[in-house]
Amino acid sequence: MQLWIILLIVAIILIVGIYIWATYNALVTLKLRVEEAWSDITVQLKRRLDLIPNLIETVKGYAAHEKGVFESVTAARANAIDAKGVKETAAAENQLEDTLKSLFAVSEAYPDLKANQNFIELQNELVDTENKIQGARRFYNNGVVTLNTKVQTFPNNFVASAFKFDNKDFFELDEAEQAVAEKPVQVKF
Repeated sequence: MQLWIILLIVAIILIVGIYIWATYNALVTLKLRVEEAWSDITVQLKRRLDLIPNLIETVKGYAAHEKGVFESVTAARANAIDAKGVKETAAAENQLEDTLKSLFAVSEAYPDLKANQNFIELQNELVDTENKIQGARRFYNNGVVTLNTKVQTFPNNFVASAFKFDNKDFFELDEAEQAVAEKPVQVKF
């Protein structure tokens, strides 16, 4: 009878050990996926930041008197470069996107600029980069949902807490940007 109790205790310890091992490995995998997704976002954000000086110089050639717009774009770019962490980066990127909108609004007043091949190529590259950022953001936020769910659900939360796995922040759009993104595109001929 005593042997059965010992075997039962060993079996329970073994099952708990296997559960802890499997949960820990799953949490590590999810954490690494989120970190990889964040890395993809930062690559695309850097690509966009690298395009902005060329865009400013192109617009400056046509609209040199729009100094305030150039300064605000440059300042927003510097803030985005210096941003650390997901929340700070998201805030800086939202500010940068707002200033870029003002830069493109300035370009609307200059038909020669809108026809400039260099400007058109830079605009196309920025659009392509924005699409890549959006895809990377979705991939990252999906990974964050999966990790945060695993960290918060019972009984995984005990393992996550014991090994100091924390919830990750989402990389979210600005509310105004979300409203714009949800509006249907209007096509005018």
